Formats: sequence, C-alpha cells, structure tokens
Amino acid sequence: MNSGPESSLLLQARDFAVRVRNRARYAAGHAPARIAILVFAAATLVFTGLLMLPIASARETGTALPDALFTAVSAVTVTGLTTVDTAEHWSMFGQVVILIAIQTGALGVVTIALLLAMMVTRKLGVSGRVFAKESIGANGIGGVGQLLRVVVTTTFVIEGALAAFLIPAFISTGESFWRGVWHGIFYAISAFGNAGFTPHAGGLAPFADNPFVLTPIAVGVFVGSFGFPVFLNLIRVRWTRHKWTLHTKLTLITTSVLLVLGAIAWAGFEWNNPDTVGDEPWWRKLAHAFFASTMMRSGGFSIVDMESSTSTTMLLSDALMFVGGGSASTAGGIKVTTLAVLFLAIVAEAKGTRHTNALGRRLPDGTLRLAISVVFLGATLVFVAAALLTVVSDAKLDRILFEVISAFATCGLSVGISAEVGPFGKYVLSALMLMGRVGPIVLASALAVRQRQELYEFPAERPIIG
Repeated sequence: MNSGPESSLLLQARDFAVRVRNRARYAAGHAPARIAILVFAAATLVFTGLLMLPIASARETGTALPDALFTAVSAVTVTGLTTVDTAEHWSMFGQVVILIAIQTGALGVVTIALLLAMMVTRKLGVSGRVFAKESIGANGIGGVGQLLRVVVTTTFVIEGALAAFLIPAFISTGESFWRGVWHGIFYAISAFGNAGFTPHAGGLAPFADNPFVLTPIAVGVFVGSFGFPVFLNLIRVRWTRHKWTLHTKLTLITTSVLLVLGAIAWAGFEWNNPDTVGDEPWWRKLAHAFFASTMMRSGGFSIVDMESSTSTTMLLSDALMFVGGGSASTAGGIKVTTLAVLFLAIVAEAKGTRHTNALGRRLPDGTLRLAISVVFLGATLVFVAAALLTVVSDAKLDRILFEVISAFATCGLSVGISAEVGPFGKYVLSALMLMGRVGPIVLASALAVRQRQELYEFPAERPIIG
C-alpha cells in the first residue's frame, strides 16, 4: 500500500491530468479558434527550428533566427515572401521542410484544428460549429467530418493533376528526370497552395516563354483561390448551376471579374513599359497580363521584376492583393465575397432599397457588418505594420505599402523590402502574415457566435454621413 505522501502526490498528479484533459476537450469543442492559433504557432516553431539546423542550409552553416522564422511563417501561411533566395540558400533538406510547411498551410490550419477537435471530442459546441461554418462552410459535426475528407481529397487530387502536367514540362526543358519530378511536385503544391515559393534561382523568369510551365501554375493558383466551400458545393450538386449556393456564385463571379479587369488594367499600364513587357509582341503581353492578374490576388509568382513596374501598376497590385481570393481558400486578403457584399450594399444604398439583395437572395444585415469588420481589421493591420516599417526602413512609402499588403494578404509578391529590413522589420512582417492568415477567420467566427436576439429596440436616429 502506498504511503501517505506518495499517495497524495499520485492523487494530485491524477487530478491535474483530469483537469488538463477536461480543458482540452472543452477547448476542442467550444474554442477551436484558439486551437487554430496554437496549431499555427506550434507549426511555425517546429519549422523554424528545422530551418535553423545546419543541414537545412546549402552552406551547412545554419540560418539566423529572423530569417528562419520569417521563412517558416511565410511557408505555413502560404505567403511566399522570402528574406533569402530559396534556391541558393536552402539545401534539399531545407527545401523539403519548406514544402512540408507549404502543404500544411495548403491543407489549412483550420482543417488541422478541426481534426484535432474531432480526435479529442465527438461533439462540437456552439462556438465550434460556428467556427467550422465560418471557416470551411461546414454544418454540424457531420458536415465537418464530410468536409474534412473533401478538403484532403480535393487538395491531393488537384496537386497530383498539376504535378502530372508540370513534371514532363520541366523534364522537357533539359532537367534530369528526378530534378524534374522534384520541381513538378514543388510547384504543384506551391501553386495550389497559392504559396509563391520557387526552387529555381531567379524564380519563374527563365520560363517566361514556356506556356507548358506557366499555364498549369496559373490554373493551380486560380483554382486554389476558390476555397473549399465552393469545391464542396460543386461536388454535392454535381455542377448543376441552379443548385449553386450564393457563396459559390459570388465567389466565381467576383473572381472571374477581377481576373479579367485586372488583366486589362495591367496590360494597359505596362503595355509600353520597356522594363517589363514593352518590347514583347502583343499576344505575349496579353499572356503576361493574365498571368500577372492571377498572381496579384494571392499567387505570388512573378515573371517580371515588380520593382520595374509603373507606380500605377503597383497601386493596382495593392488593391488586388488586399482583396485576395475566396473564403476558406489557400488565398489571403479580405476575400472576394467581402468585396462583393460591400459592392452590393453600395448598389442597394444608391437605389434606395431597404435590403441588400444578390442573385435572388437577401443578405442579412449581420453579413454586411461582418464584411465591414473584416475590411477594418485588414486596413488597421496594414496601417500599423506600414507605420512600424517606416521607422526601420528608408524605402519609399509605396514600396513599404506594397510589401506590407503582400504580407497581410499572404500574396508573396515582393519589391525586396523583406530582405532589406532588419530583424525588427522581419518580425513585424512575420506577425502580419500570421494575423493576415488567421485573423479574418477568427474575427468572423467570434462575431458570429456573439450574435444574440435583442428583446428591445432604441429609437432610430440617423447621423449625417459623408
């Protein structure tokens, strides 16, 4: 029989373990947003530690903490910003670590958080269900389980299809078989994940005239920006258009409109710019324009030097990057549905209609308030980060703003600021990438779960606006 002190210690340890288990179950069921943040933080720390190892560096000298942390955050958040050249600085081991981090981000930290929640408890609380609905479009625990399978299956199927096109394309350029396989897999994951990482020195510029390489990458980025709720809806209704949800319709319409308008605007601004495409034939200019328009909203790949673009093109890029891609997608930004809701609200106000309507549906007032909140959060993060970088960088404000928006929107297009700023600037951009990735999701779920039915109303009085 155990002695008194030993028995007391055993009971205390058992009681502590029970409390930890109960807290974990409660968090999994009622606070999955916290789990998502913790998973992001844990993944970032693990990949940072791996990238700091000497074996991860091409020179086997190790990598400084600011650069390793920045790269890990950029990969996990599928951003694509870098402070060191991916092809030249990292060894094969380092590039594999980066690719695993990208794949983690492509599957989505939300997916991982919900998987952990389902492993710990079979029941999601109200907060958990709202978080699942706001982040990946699921309804209830059954919907979460089904959607998680769709997310994982869809991700690997699309990435496999992209790799099947890219591997022969790279081998045909003169690369060895295994190097072509590696590059095909790397770009397939990076493209669908909207990550923008490239294992080639100089990025995709050497393949600027190769449509067999650029086309699959552009298609992967474009499809990856739709979001898993769109994929789930299309799979459920088997592409029957009249059964598409309002979210699917708004996402596909807004994404297509932004792609076309962005390409037209980019072509117009860069048509006569000799530093980018001014000397190219007209058909190649149009191809560059559509590729650039696809990448500006979160892809991060570039075949021209962004610093050589006109100031107007950089401003256009700022706007498209800030919008980003579809909700619950691998893209960042405030999301295209947020832009669509705000545009529809402006149209409704201009018409003087009482409600905001879209495609035969009425949008709840709470949706508009949520859209405004997400935009305000994004603008605030961009403003604060840009202000902090102006303290440690002598670069022009337009270059700083471009890099900051690219970090917030997890886009990855760069004008070189990330590599120029010191450790403090790299930490600021790293924090911005993390907040830009999880912030809108956490905010949306937090606001949604706090909605409650009021039992009274105050007298209405409209202040003067504008």
